[in-house]
Amino acid sequence: MATVVQAKRLPYGIGQFSLGWLLVIAALLVLVGLGVYAYSRQLTEGEIVTGMRDVGVMGGAPWGLYIVFELYAVGVGFGSMILLALIRLARLSHLQPLTRTLGLTALAALLVGALSVIADVGQPLRAIVNIARYGRPMSPFFGTFTVGVVTSLLTTWVYLYLDSRRDAALLARDATRWQGFLRFIAAGYRDTPQERQRHQQTSLVLAVLLLVSGVVAASTSGFVFGVQLGRAGWYSALQAPSFVVLAGVTATGLLIMVAAALQRVLGGEQMQLNLRVFVWLSNMMTVLSLVYLYFLAAELLTSSYVSHHHEEELLLALLTGQYAWIFWVSGSLLLAAFLIGAAQAISGRYALPLMVLAGLLVNLAAIGKRYLIVVPSLTMGNLLPYGPGSYSPTWVEYAVIAGLFALGALLYLIFMKVFPILELPERPAGGR
Repeated sequence: MATVVQAKRLPYGIGQFSLGWLLVIAALLVLVGLGVYAYSRQLTEGEIVTGMRDVGVMGGAPWGLYIVFELYAVGVGFGSMILLALIRLARLSHLQPLTRTLGLTALAALLVGALSVIADVGQPLRAIVNIARYGRPMSPFFGTFTVGVVTSLLTTWVYLYLDSRRDAALLARDATRWQGFLRFIAAGYRDTPQERQRHQQTSLVLAVLLLVSGVVAASTSGFVFGVQLGRAGWYSALQAPSFVVLAGVTATGLLIMVAAALQRVLGGEQMQLNLRVFVWLSNMMTVLSLVYLYFLAAELLTSSYVSHHHEEELLLALLTGQYAWIFWVSGSLLLAAFLIGAAQAISGRYALPLMVLAGLLVNLAAIGKRYLIVVPSLTMGNLLPYGPGSYSPTWVEYAVIAGLFALGALLYLIFMKVFPILELPERPAGGR
């Protein structure tokens, strides 16, 4: 009598689509479609449909929401790369299950950042061709897109793929309809002792590359602003380190939110995400937030103590003028997140909802801070005899940004349904 082999259920909800999951995917597709439509309007009618205008006689800002959220997205990506590398190199075993989540976060964030740059360019195809023909490697602008985005995307993708082969091989041992796909991903990996050792060595080498690439890329983004002597509010030696630290803050805060969401969605399958994981992430975010607050205070003191009148005008616009509400709200959110983390660390009592709230606050603060880096110095920081300008985003910019982030979330959710979002626990070779 023939024995019927029942397909074994794959972990973490792989291949299982509930009604709620499908509704979320449908909503994200609607936002992506709206973003595509808005961008099509921009391509056909020109950037006149946006709120961006040239400085000077046009009285506007040539950079707006696209660059603001590009800086935020790549900051999350670079911070995720750095955090992933530190987990590998420092052998933080309790955070090891989150390395794939970090790799996927970096990949999605960098993709959103790259597309934000393309959305900002009036003629994207021409810009891509010209960066190869006329790009100057010594320019921070060249390094931001090549080293900062393209190289980081490639490095993260290679790491994510090679790191996934082991889990694909383990899952392929089970008789499921996904076996062919999983064997294709495994690419001959069989989880032998020799392959495990080679896998560890390769992961360490790639972790070093991720760390170097993440720090260099985040610093390069800061240099784009920090080396511009002719723009008030940008020229500062603290721009590069501030970008690196804020990248770490946002990536850690976002990881706390993602890990908490996974804990809720996966239910009993997420035993690896215990309180110790969230405590470590919360403490790290708190320390990095304190460092960034120090950078903000040092920069504010320096610019207010010794500055020419252009710097003074910009500072007044930030403290009491048209940008004051963004300045004080973002600063208050960052301070509140630090106080939440510090209070929990001092008392030794940690609550997951408070840690998630702190993670949300630092990301909202980071968006506000990115806006303050980009827009005020373009509308208020002219060293030429032009009056102050203004910038008001249009629905096209909001729709494109919403579509881009919906695309990143959509890729995240689809990945979760075809491959484990968390690393599988160790299991003996040949085991089932």
